[in-house]
Amino acid sequence: MSAHSDFDRGHTDDLMSFLAAAPSPYHAVASVAARLEKAGFRQVEETAPWDGGTGGTYVLRGGAIIAWYVPDGARPSTPYRIVGAHTDSPNLRVKPIPDTGAHGWRQIAVEIYGGALLNTWLDRDLGISGRLTLKDGSHHLVAVDRPLLRVPQLAVHLDRGVNTEGLKLDKQRHMTPIWGLGDVEEGALIRFVAEAAGVPAAEVGGWDLMAHSVDPPAYLGRDEDLIAGPRMDNLLSVHSATAALAAVAARPELPYIPVLAAFDHEENGSQSDTGAEGPLLGNVLERSVFARGGAYEDKARALAGTVCLSSDTGHAVHPNYAERHEPGHHPLPNGGPILKVNVNQRYATDGGGRAVFAAACERAGVPWQTFVSHNAMPCGTTIGPITAARHGITTVDVGVAILSMHSARELCGARDPQLLTKAMTAFLEN
Repeated sequence: MSAHSDFDRGHTDDLMSFLAAAPSPYHAVASVAARLEKAGFRQVEETAPWDGGTGGTYVLRGGAIIAWYVPDGARPSTPYRIVGAHTDSPNLRVKPIPDTGAHGWRQIAVEIYGGALLNTWLDRDLGISGRLTLKDGSHHLVAVDRPLLRVPQLAVHLDRGVNTEGLKLDKQRHMTPIWGLGDVEEGALIRFVAEAAGVPAAEVGGWDLMAHSVDPPAYLGRDEDLIAGPRMDNLLSVHSATAALAAVAARPELPYIPVLAAFDHEENGSQSDTGAEGPLLGNVLERSVFARGGAYEDKARALAGTVCLSSDTGHAVHPNYAERHEPGHHPLPNGGPILKVNVNQRYATDGGGRAVFAAACERAGVPWQTFVSHNAMPCGTTIGPITAARHGITTVDVGVAILSMHSARELCGARDPQLLTKAMTAFLEN
């Protein structure tokens, strides 16, 4: 750490606090909104009329938030600079009828959300978080941030081949957490969670609940040059984007309208009203143009000049599995943000986008790296291609290199979050 004289440990400390405060997408957007409020942003309701004034504004919908800052002198045709990310992470989500059990154990029925590394959820102390929806339509956040649930692994004595033949987990039979002893009590979980949220259980009409690891983020390593924690994919990007937007909102002159777009449901395809494939971002951008007195022609001109930085975590080279990585591209933690490339459009980056990102990093004095997948190891995808295709805007895929992606606890360089934020800030402001 001492080798990096410009390293701001306070930024990484703040990221770790953000991760701990955001066990669910709903908590994540609430935290983002609170940070933006401190920077002078104001919330607008989608059902209310919008004015065309300057300043910072944001819209909340479920686990998604869109925020933008209209600078002085902005015209209806002024292009946007967008930083996109997602708020959800693979985990265990509570089923509609949650109370279950067998053989004297009380358990909670869960669905597997996204591409979770199932083994990382075994023998880990889990809390429960999310939101409750009351019969009047109001939403209430809840977080039981103490050891409440546990998915116990079968002892090695009863699975002698586990270390030689590999662990085999059935998503339906083996991933049901325990939370006590006794007979199954119908309605017990919702009564418990409602009490924790301070609302009457009889008024609860619906819920969106999930398990989360209660282990706090922590520095790791001899020199504490790494950090380990939950939900870095992709709250790390959400945190950096929020800090960057708040920073540029204080600038006196901006040639673009900077935007933060943090979507839900990326981990299962983005097809929802709060996902990147939904209409939320397009509606916000269009209404912003129209509120400033613009028409369709202004919207078309604005989008034609818009660039989106799609930020999501990527793979650092794994020292124990280097053969799984493209041999000419080995991103390392603390080497700066990565530019993600895939010619089959799993990432949206092209040569023009590369130039925009490289210029932003140069202005910020930030090193950067390139990621491309091994040809025999097809890569995942991001909101980048969806955003580019849906809105017809230039999109660049970037992120931070991590290990243990989709684990209940991931690993990244302690310096990289600050470097990503600096690059995003330079991208948004010029």
